[in-house]
Amino acid sequence: MLATAAATSSNVPYPVYVYDNAVHGFAARLSESQLSHLTNQPGILSFHSDTLVKRDTTYTPKFLGLQPGAGIWAASGEGKDVIIGVVDTGVWPESASFNDEGFPPPPKRWHGACETGPGFGPSSCNNKLIGARGFNKGLYANIPNLTLSNPTPRDTDGHGTHTSSTAGGSPVQGASYFGYAKGIASGIAPRARVAMYKALWDEGAYTSDILAAIEQAIVDGVDVISLSLGLDGRPLYSDPIAVASFAAMEKGVIVVASAGNEGPFLGYLHNGTPWLTTVAASTVDRVFAGEIRLGDGTYIVGKTLYPGSPVVLKDTPLVFMGTCTNKMALKAVQNKIVVCDARHIFLGYPIQTVGDAQVAASIFITDKQFKDFTYNFYFPGVLITPQDGPTLLGYFNKSSYPTATLRFQETILGIGVAPKVTDYSSRGPSFSCPSVLKPDIAAPGDLILASWSQNASVAFLGNQTLFAPFNIISGTSMACPHVSGVSALLRAARPEWTPAMIRSAIMTTASFLDNTMQPIKDLGINSHRATPLAMGSGHVNPNKALYPGLVYDASPKDYIKLLCALNFTNNQIKVFTHSSSTDCSDASEDLNYPSFITFFNGSSTTNNVAVFKRIVTYVGDGEAAFHAKTNGVKGLLITVTPDRLVFKEKYEKQSFEVKIEGQIRNNTEAAYGSLTWVDDKGKYEVRSPIVATTFNSFPF
Repeated sequence: MLATAAATSSNVPYPVYVYDNAVHGFAARLSESQLSHLTNQPGILSFHSDTLVKRDTTYTPKFLGLQPGAGIWAASGEGKDVIIGVVDTGVWPESASFNDEGFPPPPKRWHGACETGPGFGPSSCNNKLIGARGFNKGLYANIPNLTLSNPTPRDTDGHGTHTSSTAGGSPVQGASYFGYAKGIASGIAPRARVAMYKALWDEGAYTSDILAAIEQAIVDGVDVISLSLGLDGRPLYSDPIAVASFAAMEKGVIVVASAGNEGPFLGYLHNGTPWLTTVAASTVDRVFAGEIRLGDGTYIVGKTLYPGSPVVLKDTPLVFMGTCTNKMALKAVQNKIVVCDARHIFLGYPIQTVGDAQVAASIFITDKQFKDFTYNFYFPGVLITPQDGPTLLGYFNKSSYPTATLRFQETILGIGVAPKVTDYSSRGPSFSCPSVLKPDIAAPGDLILASWSQNASVAFLGNQTLFAPFNIISGTSMACPHVSGVSALLRAARPEWTPAMIRSAIMTTASFLDNTMQPIKDLGINSHRATPLAMGSGHVNPNKALYPGLVYDASPKDYIKLLCALNFTNNQIKVFTHSSSTDCSDASEDLNYPSFITFFNGSSTTNNVAVFKRIVTYVGDGEAAFHAKTNGVKGLLITVTPDRLVFKEKYEKQSFEVKIEGQIRNNTEAAYGSLTWVDDKGKYEVRSPIVATTFNSFPF
């Protein structure tokens, strides 16, 4: 395999990396003529240009049902001695999330290192943060005269500190973001060890460095690799993340990656690789609030992350300013609280105008989804819903002297319907492998509190730049480390399980219901029912994943059969297998996966038919019998044969077949349902989503 950096006019090839684990190959800076000559030589299977990589950003352990001394935390020792490798922007080692009090030395299987440099000495690593390395040769190859602002593994961005502390951070008492989200901040696997592989730099991030980081993580002996990053529109054989994660999977390493932040339209998902776990982002039932007390005593709760003092204004006059887009008019009422009707305009515009006018404070009535970037206010500002708007305007209209008091730094738990799939979370199907349903799972990704770099700003207060040890941000980048942490817990509790078994346990035990026991909703489609193309199997449920009953396993050989069926050339398959020949006689796109997706012809006048073959492994104790239950696929006939499976002992395998037949018209993009294996004793429900779709317009 050949990975190339940017072309150069120099006559001398510039070596960058030699890879031997993630792939067999190298990265080099070459001229166009050198590249042309090299690719015609024997032994060169493929090449691709070095490419920029996208990043995808604590109450969440409690929201996920994790409790000390119970469930999966008890069974796994809270992830004891599992090593999570995070490929990201680096780490802030002084963060309390990496406190190693009570941690013994790293496991003997650990072969990593703590690379030192200016301001990042040997003491930066400890028995919690057991390793930190930097990878930037690809970056230098693409930008030869570059001077890095910080060449050490130190995080100068915040993203890497946030993701790594979310996955495996130690508990921190008294954490908060300027008074919001007060409490104990804990990683999902708080007793796991963390190793940082810095491959995303302030100056850029390239695939060659990502590949080198994953390669080193495999060599160092990590158990889980967490990737809150990705590439769009790449076939598997030219996606370094897909290739490197295949090598990791072969060595038993679990790889978890973010789905991307390009929702809500179908087909934009990246990291659709079958052998890694792809994570979508969801909300939690927590609101960061600003409390409005009107002059008549009525209370309205709005949303805000204004970082100023808790009580800003008392009994201050209110004035209604329409859409708040007239800066001159706003400047005339600077000492009042302005009310803005932003229901039918882009919210960012009135926020900017109000901020520029320097009014005392503002209340925005908006029907837009409450995105985190819209209420990181640098002035006293609150968002309220159209449902609360009439209450506020009614009081304003009937009062001769309307006033209000604003109180900030409020955090309200257990409020609202959750989880919901966020609108920005990227949707499937997967461009790189459409026959495998992606994403796999949804996890908390919206407004997540976690540790942050002390030299990276978190907010503004007027013209003042603010810094803090914790930050609240959103993205599938934040969802990914939640599942990385759950994977670490399962690795600790079930060390004999393969990466595919662990992914299966997470998927088949996921919840498809919210906290009101109704189907999970999707903010990207006006809170209608979320589909598997948005949330995969549902929302992660760590404690249930410990006891899945049945799992769908897959070996490297099974994935190679899939690669054969994708009509890859022998050389393209060699990128993964490193073998001179591959037997593709049993090629099949029907991977033994815990979900089902089929693509129907929407213009067909006859029934479409799809047949899937699956093998499940019983991981319970004693004998068990399961019966099949199908649900929700309107207009399609689903047949399961046999519809009853009987197991005599643990790790026994049974096979079955699923047949889906029917029609989907072009004006109906997809039909959704599920297959659930329910045991006779009511202990297990092993649920797999089903998608039949006519979608065929990938954006890449």
